Amino acid sequence: MRFDEPEHLTSIRHAVSQICAQFTGDYWREKDSRHEFPWDYYNALAAAGWVGIAIPEQYGGGGGGITEASVVLEEVAASGAAMNGASAIHLSIFGMNPVVKYGSAEQRARYLPEVAAGRMHVAFGVTEPDAGTDTASITTRAVREGDHYVVTGQKVWTSKAEQSDRVLLLVRTTPLERCQRRTDGLTLLLAGIGLPHERPPGVTITPIDKIARNAVGSCEVRYDGLRVPMSDRVGEEGKGFSYLLDGLNPERILIASEALGIGKVALRAAVKYASERTVFGRPIGKNQGIAFPLAQAHMKLRAAELVVREASWRYDQGLPCGEQANTAKFLASEAAFFAADRSMQTHGGFAYAREYDVGRYFLESRLMQIAPVPQEMVLNFVAEHVLRLPRSY
Repeated sequence: MRFDEPEHLTSIRHAVSQICAQFTGDYWREKDSRHEFPWDYYNALAAAGWVGIAIPEQYGGGGGGITEASVVLEEVAASGAAMNGASAIHLSIFGMNPVVKYGSAEQRARYLPEVAAGRMHVAFGVTEPDAGTDTASITTRAVREGDHYVVTGQKVWTSKAEQSDRVLLLVRTTPLERCQRRTDGLTLLLAGIGLPHERPPGVTITPIDKIARNAVGSCEVRYDGLRVPMSDRVGEEGKGFSYLLDGLNPERILIASEALGIGKVALRAAVKYASERTVFGRPIGKNQGIAFPLAQAHMKLRAAELVVREASWRYDQGLPCGEQANTAKFLASEAAFFAADRSMQTHGGFAYAREYDVGRYFLESRLMQIAPVPQEMVLNFVAEHVLRLPRSY
């Protein structure tokens, strides 16, 4: 059993961090204040090949696994880009995995090279106002008309919808009352939603006003008769839920990696401030009331990191990793929030000054405990599937 990092992963960290270092806190604060997508940042990562790191080489990607993808996103978050930087590239890095695994040969050849090169953005449309973690309760419908599906419904929290050409859209193609199981009758479409100047009829995108104004927006998207060719259906009709389940573990691993990065940059900021800030003639980091919580934050992040690495390794080896992926998401989210919270406390009143960025890390680390699945659902999984306790919901 070895714990030294493989050389190629260290090289990835170095290369990604070099690019991210060009985009400082001033850059992200400006993008946030203007609610402006970070195109130059995105293009820099795409040009270097990091956006396509997990897309197969035959389609112009890097051919990496979830481990390589998670390292990229961790370094992005650890650079201070946090959710903005990660959100800009997250779905492009691994969001097309259902198309890689279940899409037609024509879909893979047509779309994957465009995503790998950074020329095509794809959003993810699953969550609805009345169907969050209860995915089977979605009401967005797709009805067959000839060789098209006609989509009607509403999605929320569709990140990057404003910049995306397409959306991986989960719809109900068979009414719930006609299904043997609640999870039957759901279908995944790679629907074209165009760009602002060429939005197709039947698509309305409205940014959600969030408590943190971000460069990368999350949106409500309404579908009112959007026509989607059957050739843009991913896999078989009615099996969309199983395709989503297949992607839950890698999603948790990537979110855990982003949380790690946020925790690391928050801790780094706290250590720097504690070393420089002098009160009563001594650096505040000399006080155990400051130093001990930061030491604890470091240990929590290190422990979470080990679980993240185990989870990604197991996934890439084709081994069961549900327990590890869920545990990684839970522990990394908790560790990131602890680190960000202690960074806030270390900075005192200056934590509320935007120039220090720790307030942003605090908000974004808190989100990690909610999205894409709340901590309570992770506990449900571990209780039921690992400890074999009776199902609670």
